[in-house]
Amino acid sequence: MNEPTNHPLARSIAQALGQEVDQLRPLHGGCLGEVYLVALRDGDRVVAKADDRPRPQLTVEAYMLRYLAEHSRLPVPQVLHATDRLLVMTHLPGESRFSPAAEAHLAELIAALHDVTGPAFGLERDTLIGLLPQPNPWTDSWIDFFREQRLLHLARLAVEWGKMPASLLRRVQAMAAHLEEWLEEPERPSLIHGDLWTTNVLAQGGRITGILDPAIYYAHPEIELAYMQLFHSFGQPFFRRYQELRPIRPGFFQLRQRIYNLYPLLSHVCHFGGGYVQSVERTLAWLGY
Repeated sequence: MNEPTNHPLARSIAQALGQEVDQLRPLHGGCLGEVYLVALRDGDRVVAKADDRPRPQLTVEAYMLRYLAEHSRLPVPQVLHATDRLLVMTHLPGESRFSPAAEAHLAELIAALHDVTGPAFGLERDTLIGLLPQPNPWTDSWIDFFREQRLLHLARLAVEWGKMPASLLRRVQAMAAHLEEWLEEPERPSLIHGDLWTTNVLAQGGRITGILDPAIYYAHPEIELAYMQLFHSFGQPFFRRYQELRPIRPGFFQLRQRIYNLYPLLSHVCHFGGGYVQSVERTLAWLGY
């Protein structure tokens, strides 16, 4: 269903771009606000996000897209206009359906992304994962960073927001105290997208045409690979090609991916609650906690 061109958002987009809007059509997706496909008077199409919450933060997404455009060769949208309440980007073709060739191309792009290194783990500023704050203080140890800024940060937030019982937080804390027994420090920090799942990737003709909605920081690349498997977003064609380019150390598929996936599971607990709490409990029980 199209919105009328006198819609307040259409007027804001026209003012931002200096061009009239012919059509405004809602799209699915986007935690940070409503998403629209916008047809402009000159025939071009752009994508707009509008955030009407009390504390809008669309400039964070704009920062992350610009960072990826500057530091990687991922096909991310170009930011045309950004304020906390309105983000306008170029429209990228494709859909979230992947042939084996597209998955192999994605592996090449992500392997190259993971070759981008930083001075430590974290980032020069805090970012977001969905609607959640993602703290990124520069940290020399990956395991310390993952424990404090990922697992414990979200577990405490889940309890504070009433999405998880305090007893489960104590189990997360007990498990996190022993991360050194299972996890490894990588040779160097790698830049990751941070939220790679089906609807954040577009493909066309066996090639990846768009990568959207990042949650970037410098990390162990295994945390990215684990999330890509969590909801079965990408399969053997991806992992076979990635392994050729960046060998995955033994033990990842058997153990470490389950530990790393506690972070997106806790993110889903904070966002949605419900069955994701049981998923966290099952992982902790599997680890002996």
